[in-house]
Amino acid sequence: MMEMSADDPVFAIAVAADLAGMHPQTLRQYDRLGLVSPRRTAGKSRRYSLREVAQLREVQRLSGEGVSLEGIRRILELENEVVGLRARVRELESALATELLNRPGSRVFASTADGDVVPLRHGVRAIRRNELVVWRPRQPEQS
Repeated sequence: MMEMSADDPVFAIAVAADLAGMHPQTLRQYDRLGLVSPRRTAGKSRRYSLREVAQLREVQRLSGEGVSLEGIRRILELENEVVGLRARVRELESALATELLNRPGSRVFASTADGDVVPLRHGVRAIRRNELVVWRPRQPEQS
């Protein structure tokens, strides 16, 4: 038996609208505004996932609390970013656990000055820099 993910696009617009307690035309409008954009079939029909139905309910709740559609769009954008970041953290945790099992007691990654995580080969040390940057504002030119 196949498992269904919360991101699988399975609901037609009429079903998604019913699950969200909205009219299908409202879902079309939200799609045009970029609030909740479902995936499309080959025939261009909208297909909504469980996560998108939950987002539609969240749009309805926030709208009822007086949040503007632009504010709702931004909230959903940030929530989607958090979901992506959490997935990336799980991916990195898994990679780290694998490396720790394969190379016990070894350093397996370092961080760049920009905060990026980079893997290290066995026996390679991270380059340490202790630089000091002094910034002084320009003095206004005297005329």
